[in-house]
Amino acid sequence: MFHLAGLTDYGLLFLRIMVGLIFMGSGYTDFKDPDARAKDLGLPKGFTMFLAIAELAGGAGVILGILQQLASIGCILIMLGALQKKIFVWKTGFWGQDHPGWYYELTMMSMLFTVLFTDGGRFVIFP
Repeated sequence: MFHLAGLTDYGLLFLRIMVGLIFMGSGYTDFKDPDARAKDLGLPKGFTMFLAIAELAGGAGVILGILQQLASIGCILIMLGALQKKIFVWKTGFWGQDHPGWYYELTMMSMLFTVLFTDGGRFVIFP
């Protein structure tokens, strides 16, 4: 059989890069047009800017392996906020109908928990 356990750290690095890019992309979009994003989310512009910066910083931390566990916790909190909004405010189902469902947030949280519980593997700058 294959002995792939030796590649775990490479898999974790790939996972960190993907999760971080998604968060950085989202943060950049929020930062680029905070008025439209605030209106779309139904949040104040200042809080939307805070989320944008948190997503950019959290994504960079996860990718680079700089305080990646703390960055993962921050990103998980952002996902919990998105879950709350989708489930209780927008009444979106798991798969969604009018809005994307909340399966996305659970998938992202699963990946972030993997980074959190493994400390991101050995390819980190500052654990």
